[in-house]
Amino acid sequence: MSAVNYPIYDVDRHFYEPPEAFLRHLPKDFRNDFQYVQINGRTKLAVGGIISDYIPNPTFDVVAAPGSHEKWYRGDNPEGLSLREIGGEPIPSDPAFYSGEAHLKVMDQQGIHAGLFIPTLGSVIEERLQHKPEAISALFHSANRWLSEDCGFARDNRLFPVPMINLYDVDKAVEELEFVLKSGARAVGIRPAPVTGDKGGRSMGFAEFDPFWARINEAKVFVMLHVSDSGYDKIYRWWTAGGKGEFRPFEKDVFGEVLDWMGRAISDTLAALICHGVFDRFPDVRVASLENGSSWLEPLLGRLAHNYKKMPKSFKQDPVQTLRKHVFVSPFYEDPVAKVIDLIGANRILFGSDWPHPEGLSHPLDFYKDIADINDVDSQLIMSTNLKNLLEGHRD
Repeated sequence: MSAVNYPIYDVDRHFYEPPEAFLRHLPKDFRNDFQYVQINGRTKLAVGGIISDYIPNPTFDVVAAPGSHEKWYRGDNPEGLSLREIGGEPIPSDPAFYSGEAHLKVMDQQGIHAGLFIPTLGSVIEERLQHKPEAISALFHSANRWLSEDCGFARDNRLFPVPMINLYDVDKAVEELEFVLKSGARAVGIRPAPVTGDKGGRSMGFAEFDPFWARINEAKVFVMLHVSDSGYDKIYRWWTAGGKGEFRPFEKDVFGEVLDWMGRAISDTLAALICHGVFDRFPDVRVASLENGSSWLEPLLGRLAHNYKKMPKSFKQDPVQTLRKHVFVSPFYEDPVAKVIDLIGANRILFGSDWPHPEGLSHPLDFYKDIADINDVDSQLIMSTNLKNLLEGHRD
């Protein structure tokens, strides 16, 4: 690190949404779909009239400390502690966890020049309101308006909040995209999952969504595919609870983890975009996989390569090369980054700290320790140039 003379760009920084993020601009017709309620003296979230424990404390007045789960994710847990035990005592929420101005001050302290600013609680919405997609759109628009007002989508040209968009109604999706573009957004977020609603699940790569992708292509903003509740936890619940219950990411079970709810969701989403031709029709579209790790990457590349040999006429171009051109990946700190470079190239890898989440890094630049075996040219691509170019709309 002593030789670093370039600005650090962090693709995975988060904020914890206060209630007004969703409620300030939410129309009255949807107020019953997203409520903060008191249960036995604690504030809980009721989504679609059902109490959710997806986020145990949706007010975020106290939270797990940044990076407090790192040992868990590095597999450094010889005592067999639970995730809650290994994380220690919660801490009071800090202004930097929700305020753009305060967050920038922490970035200065951490040596981070710029980064995305990604919602946390927003990932609870789509899976639990898939039967009412108009409520999803209303909640996302309310949150996006709050972001625009309270932070701005390009604060000091350093902090870039990510607005979320639901594709169920493509006309509304394009309308929302136009709103956030006009407000200065440099990236937009889509859940890595089928587009749900009363038509059932559909691939976001289907031609019906082309108006959205066409505008993304024209604007040269990139699409963030951040880990979320993509509904894949149903697979685990089919085995253990007859399909009942909800996804609780902080309640770990070894069987559920081995089933890889995270890797399957992002792998299938990227396969849909490639196999259904989005990148063929819109060559300037770029997508970034964030907080999904990279263990899914090699198997997906293998399946794409094999099926290209079996069904070459089903692809307009080599699907492996399509992925390597259009997809960026942010590996976990515990992932073998050198291997990811071999798979897709250093020019398609993004550094993400996940700060201030407990599963991230308490000191973001500690990531340099995990890429100590990477040459300086590749390190600069990963830590700076790649995200800088995406935010500036460059395409190569």
